[in-house]
Formats: sequence, structure tokens, C-alpha cells
Amino acid sequence: MASESEEIELERVYTVPLRITRFVPRTKRAPRAIRFLRDFMARHMKTDVEKVKIMPEVNEYIWSRGIEKPPRKIRVRAVKLKDGTVKVYLVP
Repeated sequence: MASESEEIELERVYTVPLRITRFVPRTKRAPRAIRFLRDFMARHMKTDVEKVKIMPEVNEYIWSRGIEKPPRKIRVRAVKLKDGTVKVYLVP
């Protein structure tokens, strides 16, 4: 969660399709899913890729079934701060 000291500019919930990972070699699927999620968030929240911060629970969920079988889709909450940083949280 974003702390009270951080100024929230925008907050959205997305269902991110990760099926693009089915078209890459099995041993590269989870890292590719992380890169795709980062690119997706940068594109939809209108910020740079370097400013997207993926929280550990999102990373652990993508890696939960191993490198070869990431989930087909993931539901996340994206919070954009005033400085342009986007934090990505897992929606339970």
C-alpha cells in the first residue's frame, strides 16, 4: 500500500493478460511475464518503464508455479504517485 506521505495522482485496477508468455521458450516465460507486466503498466499509466515498481507479492505470484508456467492473467492495482512512479500491487 502507498503510505500517507506519498501523493497519489492516479489509481486503477487492471487485469493483465500474460498469454504472450506462451509464445516464448518455456525456460524464459516467468521473466518475460515480469517484463511484459512492467511494459504494460508503463504504457497504460503513461510513464517510463524505469519508474514502474513491481511489489514482491506480484513477483511471487507470477513465479509461484515456476519459471515454465506463469499464470495466464493477473489482476493488479496500479498506483501512480505525483513524481511519476507507478507501484503495482496484487489484487486479492
